[in-house]
Amino acid sequence: MERENISFPNTFVLLGFSAFLWLERPLSAVILVSYLLTLVGNSSIILPFLVDPRLQMPMYFFLNNLSMIDLGATCTTVPQLPVNLLGTGKTIVAWGCITQSYLFHWTACTECVLLAVIAIDWYVAICLLQQYTPMMHPWMCMQMAAASWFSGLANFLLQTTLTLQVPLCGHHTLDHFCSEIPVLIKLACGDTSTYL
Repeated sequence: MERENISFPNTFVLLGFSAFLWLERPLSAVILVSYLLTLVGNSSIILPFLVDPRLQMPMYFFLNNLSMIDLGATCTTVPQLPVNLLGTGKTIVAWGCITQSYLFHWTACTECVLLAVIAIDWYVAICLLQQYTPMMHPWMCMQMAAASWFSGLANFLLQTTLTLQVPLCGHHTLDHFCSEIPVLIKLACGDTSTYL
């Protein structure tokens, strides 16, 4: 069977856990509870930072940013999952797939860079204790956090834009529970080595 090049489809089918139909209800309950715990846990990190001035320190500032990134990544992928597990259609519209890919990739890239920034902050706090306060002043922390967010933004814009230009083949079934760039690349016809 010859694979022909088609334009971007209107919907994608998310297979997810369809091989284990008996797991769908218990799994959706576990996912819902985990989602609520993630929302409560990250909110309990963000809110005290905003309210208590004693927590306005670099370490807590970066942890606050990490919690916001975690909320973004969780809210991008998880709400679609119980809908697909309990529903019969198991589809996602193309614009929802693109948006989910963009936002998830942005938060994932930003999280990686922010973890490196946190490592730098801890290195300065442990190894250069005498210079910690002058080096890690609030303006420097803001610049480092902004660099994390913008580097994640630049990376995801580049990779996702390139991914959306890949010619797709006849099927539009994603063997995953959400739409991510590596899963979309698997639908491509032709060479995808430049996109990986």
